[in-house]
Amino acid sequence: MSKIVGIRFKPQGKIYDFDVGHFVLSPGFDVILETDKGLAFGTVVTAPRAVGDRKGKRPLKKVYRLANDEDLKQRAKHLEQEESAYVYCMECIKQFGLKMNLVSAESLFDGSKLTFFYTADGRVDFRELVKKLVKKYRKRIEMRQIGVRNRAKMCGGVGRCGNELCCCTFINNFHPVSVRMAKEQGLSLNPGKISGLCGRLMCCLAFEYDTYCNLRDKFPKCGKMIQTKVGKGKVIRHNVLKESVTVKLEEGQETDVSLSDIMEK
Repeated sequence: MSKIVGIRFKPQGKIYDFDVGHFVLSPGFDVILETDKGLAFGTVVTAPRAVGDRKGKRPLKKVYRLANDEDLKQRAKHLEQEESAYVYCMECIKQFGLKMNLVSAESLFDGSKLTFFYTADGRVDFRELVKKLVKKYRKRIEMRQIGVRNRAKMCGGVGRCGNELCCCTFINNFHPVSVRMAKEQGLSLNPGKISGLCGRLMCCLAFEYDTYCNLRDKFPKCGKMIQTKVGKGKVIRHNVLKESVTVKLEEGQETDVSLSDIMEK
């Protein structure tokens, strides 16, 4: 039975599945891969595993061979060129006064193409910029606009929790995050407290959202009158993790009541 392995082309990039073929691979191995754009350099990040049912799916590309010393030298050369190309492109952007933020530069493994990733609020006329880059490097140039979340993923950083950004460590695909998720978890709706480095709502707001929704199903709604062991009162707050509610009694004082202490009306 054939096996597949997870490959990353960039340190914080998405993980892609490839057919192992006859190679014996482990996480950390550098390999050369077949892609739609030709041969590419990647690193194994997940152990080989058996192929599941892929009926109707596109056939997987294969691991072409293990990377050798020449491949590593070529990769190092491209990394140096990417750094210099980034600096040169930044100078050109300032020269032309373009309203765009350059994020990174990336070279194909065969060196035939340079891709520049950038963010911008709208469309940017970079035709003169591309002409200058082509004249400088004598290869194909692509300008690719990305979102602010992808920019944070590519640049990296530390979140307000003190850990490395989730998008840099384990998030492969971005999913919608809404203010409702923060509200459901009883968090402050201050944008400065629930926004990440990218300026968008933090991805981690979605991690426990379903759990909070399931737990809240057991709670009486806020504003409902309930009977407790200490008297009758109105529910004014939920404490989901403690499985308790704050009740304002008819006498006027507030008290925390466990869900198990709530009695029928």
